[in-house]
Amino acid sequence: MTVFLCGFMGCGKSTIGKLAAKKLGCGFCDTDDLIVRTLEMTIPEIFEKKGEPFFRQTEAEIVKSLCGKTTVAACGGGAMLNPDTARAAKDAGAAVIFLDVPFETCYERIKDDTNRPIVVKSTKEELEALYNSRRSVYLEHSTIRLDCDGSPVENAERIADALRK
Repeated sequence: MTVFLCGFMGCGKSTIGKLAAKKLGCGFCDTDDLIVRTLEMTIPEIFEKKGEPFFRQTEAEIVKSLCGKTTVAACGGGAMLNPDTARAAKDAGAAVIFLDVPFETCYERIKDDTNRPIVVKSTKEELEALYNSRRSVYLEHSTIRLDCDGSPVENAERIADALRK
């Protein structure tokens, strides 16, 4: 089964995803890492040289290519905002899990991250507005919503438990 983790930047998709994959006995990948390796450019370079629409299209192609694979995939914060990408994941029978984490927690984790072009060019207020606008879309496009207020290990166990049900 393919498991896609979605949520706002800094919600813990990569950290929790690695632990969940171990618990589930399957592989793990991070779509942002796959994009960087595929294009041989950093995310800031991709945004600067090719633009965000190109990045989002590449992201959608990567997500679709993972459908049907036995893996836990940490998606970039914008991946499951695309209705076509979310539909492709659902149509493939993938679990799309929204890691629901309060904005303040996400912000504390991302505020100084220079590898996130959206963070670099945005104020805290702009990021909070983005978080608020994205949250309803994550809810709409996910098959499972998890409150991720525990430790990474606890949250990974919650994922494994949700998938066993």
